[in-house]
Amino acid sequence: MKKLALLILLLISFTSCKNEKSTDGKLNVVTTTTMITDLVKNIGGDNINLQGLMGSGVDPHLYKASEGDVTKLVNADIIFYNGLHLEGKLVEVFEKMERSGKTPIALTDVIDKSTLIGSDYFASNYDPHVWFNIDYFISFGSEVSRVLQEKDPENAQLYEENWQNYYKRLLSLKSDITLKIEELPREKRFLVTAHDAFNYFGRSYNFEVVGLQGLSTATEAGVQDVQKLSAFIIEKGIKAIFVESSVPKRTIEALQAAVKSKGHNVEIGGTLYSDALGNTGTNEGTYIGMFEYNVNTIVNALK
Repeated sequence: MKKLALLILLLISFTSCKNEKSTDGKLNVVTTTTMITDLVKNIGGDNINLQGLMGSGVDPHLYKASEGDVTKLVNADIIFYNGLHLEGKLVEVFEKMERSGKTPIALTDVIDKSTLIGSDYFASNYDPHVWFNIDYFISFGSEVSRVLQEKDPENAQLYEENWQNYYKRLLSLKSDITLKIEELPREKRFLVTAHDAFNYFGRSYNFEVVGLQGLSTATEAGVQDVQKLSAFIIEKGIKAIFVESSVPKRTIEALQAAVKSKGHNVEIGGTLYSDALGNTGTNEGTYIGMFEYNVNTIVNALK
């Protein structure tokens, strides 16, 4: 990673200044996570050249920039990323880019930090999985729209119209999932997953969220963690636990086995999308589709 960061620094240093737009007249925009890529796609549409670094099922906690990513980052007019050390191994790259005059935009900078959930796992001391609070994601969208309009004023009206249309869809998503979650009694709202990616979801919809690996997938769950959580599942009578698409399922399978070894049963209720969306071209490959799928999976398994 240090070699890549240095390479980016050198490339920026030797790259001559250029206009905000590329030769085809469109902004070159690079994004990190699939959630941010989908958001920017909905606002920028065909008026930008959009490249996402991470694909379906990619864990941003462990993602390492490839040499092919270097060209994308250096040639970008705008770089949108989550921040709060979610993209842990890219932080050094972004820091070097900032010192070289390029300023990647951390979308979490628009959030009032006093409203965030604390975390000892991240250098920022905050849980970075903020997209599971739809209001935070809306603030992301507002910032993306503002930046695109500022960088490309000729298409400002289009970006604003796209954002307003998508904003209405996000409000509809909030309403729909609230109705679905109301099908599940409060006493059954326990969400057990591979790692604590769903704390903002839990706070919004009154779920007690427990992750086997903590907030970051860079941490490993030990035998004591498995035994402690299996006892919790038995005590609370939890019917189902969940695999995550971007995390190996072996830890959840070990947890299920630990519960069964104590004479109890817990089902694997399905696979949830946490740090990445589903496959491109599917409903789960969009932020709205992912959220709907997750909520349906959780409620149906726990009812």
